[in-house]
Amino acid sequence: MSIALKLFPVPSLSKTHLRLSPSIPRQRVFPSSFSPGSRNFARIRCAHEKPDHFPATVAKPRWEEALSAAASLYPVYVTVGGIVACVKPSTFSWFVARAPVSYSLALGFIMLAMGVTLELKDLFDLFRQRPLSILFGCVAQYTIMPALGLLISKILGLPPALSVGLILLGCCPGGTASNVVTLIANGDVPLSIVMTVCTTLGAVVLTPFLTKILAGSYVPVDAVKLSISTLQVVVAPVLLGSCIQSSFPASVRIATPFAPLFAVLASSLLACSVFSENVVRLKSSAVGASLTSDLSPFLRIQSLFSGELGLVVLAVLLLHSAGFLVGYVAAAVAGFREPQRRAVSIEVGMQNSSLGVVLATAHFSSALVALPAAMSAVIMNVMGSSLAFFWRRMGPCSSRR
Repeated sequence: MSIALKLFPVPSLSKTHLRLSPSIPRQRVFPSSFSPGSRNFARIRCAHEKPDHFPATVAKPRWEEALSAAASLYPVYVTVGGIVACVKPSTFSWFVARAPVSYSLALGFIMLAMGVTLELKDLFDLFRQRPLSILFGCVAQYTIMPALGLLISKILGLPPALSVGLILLGCCPGGTASNVVTLIANGDVPLSIVMTVCTTLGAVVLTPFLTKILAGSYVPVDAVKLSISTLQVVVAPVLLGSCIQSSFPASVRIATPFAPLFAVLASSLLACSVFSENVVRLKSSAVGASLTSDLSPFLRIQSLFSGELGLVVLAVLLLHSAGFLVGYVAAAVAGFREPQRRAVSIEVGMQNSSLGVVLATAHFSSALVALPAAMSAVIMNVMGSSLAFFWRRMGPCSSRR
């Protein structure tokens, strides 16, 4: 679930225009449309030296605004889908029956939608301007969350399959909706964008080998096969989408307004299908033995969450809560300003749960390995959105230290 943002370079109108950098006193971000497990589309303009003068933006057609609004409801889609999966898991059986191929194709489509919105040249320009802050964010992503995944699994005493799933989730790259959440939170959106792209590309090596190191004691982990899968379903579609964007810009402009919503729906379907698959398994286990057909839907859900599923929910809540907190504190200790602290916190705390789902279903025999990532798709987006609105109510963060 990664939300793509597109950077539109603005030609300098005068010598007083500033370039994007951590020292910009005020940054104006104009939201465009939302994507799911990709990143969020937004136009990022350089602020003029005079804060009251900003480049004008062109109003979008009403139908594009409607598509953007529909795509922004991603947390609602996964929450409703999760409830449906609890009450009637067979709703998603048509998609589950074709797994893991259907899961891989869904994630590949999400990453392709992200790629067609990226102009890698602009991202490389940002990386050259702000290498230290981006490097810090990427290191934080691949140290804080994997360590938290291992620590929480040991503290809660999770079974081996769930421990591997939680660790795998922690070793995944930056989250799908992290950029739009940073935008809502008045954080540093350019930093969030580049962190997401860099951690996604780095996932080919880091996700498999960190998983092998931290989870290898629970079950055998084939890091090479994990790397190949990550390359196929994440990096290759992103690069392909970027090439399509460069080669066929006119066609891409026509398809771009629809890409976020389609990617959001694909991401929601992927998460809810995996969740429904595990609900079926739990209902047939001793944990779900008490579930009988004469119970009301509410009592079914209550009984279901009292077992292993409730333990997974607690573990995922702790993982993302600690990720947001530790990411913010680490950025503060490193001397970052408030906008960068928020960006790092959100980027660290939100994982690409879709990738976790695909890798778990493709490379591990137990379906429970995918459960933490499937639950994360719901919990992470609700938590991230809530945190973003809290920070937004605190007011602009440009003056905060």
